[in-house]
Amino acid sequence: MSAERQTDLDRKARLAERAYVQISVRVRRPGETWFNSRIADVSVTGFRLQSFMKLTSGSELWVMLPGFEGRRARVLWSRAHEAGCAFERPLHPAILDHIIKLSSGPAFV
Repeated sequence: MSAERQTDLDRKARLAERAYVQISVRVRRPGETWFNSRIADVSVTGFRLQSFMKLTSGSELWVMLPGFEGRRARVLWSRAHEAGCAFERPLHPAILDHIIKLSSGPAFV
């Protein structure tokens, strides 16, 4: 199966459409300290994390989105310095909108 076709299948399997963002977040594994990382895309159900943390499929982590408390998530896959993660509880659509606006607005650095 070609990579392009596999990507199409992955998109169809998602629970929610993702929005491209580039936003700084803080991430930690349970019981550890916070690390600075980035989210590359996000939806109400999950996100793609760019981080130098060693993450393995099935592991839990906490992610702190700008302006919000930490949220629990589970790593679904990891490859090099990226990981696909699912929020334990979906984001409220207003929080997703806020994150997207932060990424594209003048406050984004």
